[in-house]
Amino acid sequence: MASHGDWKIPASVQPKPGDYGYDLDRALSAVVALSTRVPPEAFTAETLGTERAGNGVLIREDGLVLTVGYLIMEADTVWLTTHDGRSVPGHVVGFDAASGLGLVQALGDLALPALRIGRSAGLRPGDRAVLAGAGGRGHSVAAQVIGRQEFAGYWEYVLDEALFIAPSHPHWGGTALIGAEGDLVGIGSLQLQQGGASGGRPINLVVPIDLLPPILDDLAARGRPNRPPRPWLGLYATETDEGIAVMGLADNGPAEAGDLRVGDLVEAVAGEPVGDLADFFRRVWALGEAGVRVPLTVLREGRTVKLSLVSGDRERFLISPPLH
Repeated sequence: MASHGDWKIPASVQPKPGDYGYDLDRALSAVVALSTRVPPEAFTAETLGTERAGNGVLIREDGLVLTVGYLIMEADTVWLTTHDGRSVPGHVVGFDAASGLGLVQALGDLALPALRIGRSAGLRPGDRAVLAGAGGRGHSVAAQVIGRQEFAGYWEYVLDEALFIAPSHPHWGGTALIGAEGDLVGIGSLQLQQGGASGGRPINLVVPIDLLPPILDDLAARGRPNRPPRPWLGLYATETDEGIAVMGLADNGPAEAGDLRVGDLVEAVAGEPVGDLADFFRRVWALGEAGVRVPLTVLREGRTVKLSLVSGDRERFLISPPLH
């Protein structure tokens, strides 16, 4: 079961009730600690671990909790712990790979107020917000939006307008970004370095909440959005001075099966040159739905190689959550 631990955010960056026009403590009480266990044979066990911990936020009074998807992906055990130390079991409801958001249903009464879903579209650099972890003010950061821009993750993931927040929360996964009206405007996902690895400052990437309403009903009812799955290659790629480099392959994934290799430089998708990492992924997704053939041109040890990969559905490689 999750616990809040003995750590605390420094008092100088904790949010103070008088600085906000809403009931800060009530809003913070909607954030719960979340811990999960994943079977060792799970597809993501090696990369994400078999024991995961973070945060979630109650978005409906019936116990529906929103979090970041990697905490709950393939989990067969879920515990939710409230700010006053009560622990309740939960189960995974759904996960959306495109947004990175996931849902958990509490299997007992959390007896907490739900945090209202707001809008993230109007957030601008300089706007004040609170990045809230489970456990109240001592586990939350008085922060501000420092940027909103495209983000591409090496695991075949793109956000058109990710939110970037500072100061950084040290336990960012599933934190609630609370806006000026006291509503939920984003979910914490990653910690990054602004200004490079040496001498930079840590910042958080937050998934904007506007990605949730179009898929919420589908996620709650059927566990995934009601749309064709994107083609997935099962590769990890990064931008280098030489181009888009393959730095890893998922075991038994489409890329490995199609003879893509670590170190290959991706030059084109279906004959069209690729630009940055986001452009590479979008060109793959534009070819059709999961199962479509993906023609790649790569540079391998100085020579051009043409490949044809049969894409897959990422979720078919994952263990489905137990039924409740």
